[in-house]
Amino acid sequence: MPPLEPYIDAHSHIWTPDVAHYPLAEGFTVEDMKPASFTAEELLKVCEPLGVGRVNLIQMSYYQFDNSYMLDMIKLYPDRFVGTAIVDPLGKDPARAMTDLKPKGVRAFRIAPNFSKLPGPRWLEPEGYQAMFATAAKQRLALSCLINPDGFAEVARMAQRHPRTPVIIDHLGRIGANGTIENADVDALCALALYPGVMVKVGAFYALGKKTPPYLDLGPLIKRVVQAFGPDRCLWESDCPFQVAQDTYADSLTLIRDKLDFLNADQKKWLLYRTAEQLLFR
Repeated sequence: MPPLEPYIDAHSHIWTPDVAHYPLAEGFTVEDMKPASFTAEELLKVCEPLGVGRVNLIQMSYYQFDNSYMLDMIKLYPDRFVGTAIVDPLGKDPARAMTDLKPKGVRAFRIAPNFSKLPGPRWLEPEGYQAMFATAAKQRLALSCLINPDGFAEVARMAQRHPRTPVIIDHLGRIGANGTIENADVDALCALALYPGVMVKVGAFYALGKKTPPYLDLGPLIKRVVQAFGPDRCLWESDCPFQVAQDTYADSLTLIRDKLDFLNADQKKWLLYRTAEQLLFR
């Protein structure tokens, strides 16, 4: 049975100060971990009182391709968590790595230009990403893109080649991360709605536009995205702990639940849990 709390957070990170059992990847130190601790238990303490009972955990960059802590927390709280893992697209066999992780509660894989070591306009060129797109379609796994608007065209190219692959654009494609929401960027994101497998995470509000609660300046962007993709292809995300480090968890949740008058009750249900339930918690 799912938890009584109805909502699903489609995107949150966790990490532990126990670096002896869960060592950091090369190039990271404990000073990079801000906050110093955001464990699974700390996340649940924040989200459960606000009605969020399930979370899609996103592998944290501090651990790079070692998904151990996330996997252990999924095993410990199987009714609460699923995961988005990271595998090396330039590694020996990323497709096999994906297949091996699926039985452990992984439902998606984060992909990004820094893993392919290519700029945004070319970021999906490596053969490893070709294999990952094909495997995701076959295994019913999603690929979650951490990209800027200059990476949208590559998503379109691959979505056309792999129409059965579920693809998620994280953080509204980071539109407005520099403080300005460019119409051309919004148009480019919404153009991806042409491809039925592409979805959008609606969140990380603390980092977009004016970056100040109640985030109402993001309303027009969210409205365009929901209209283009439909609510059943949009997922609310908090991007904790960064959301709570700057603002509050409630600030993110209540924007969708209470403050956007263009969303009706049914649309809110899709954003707040139905889409994530069908895609990640099926």
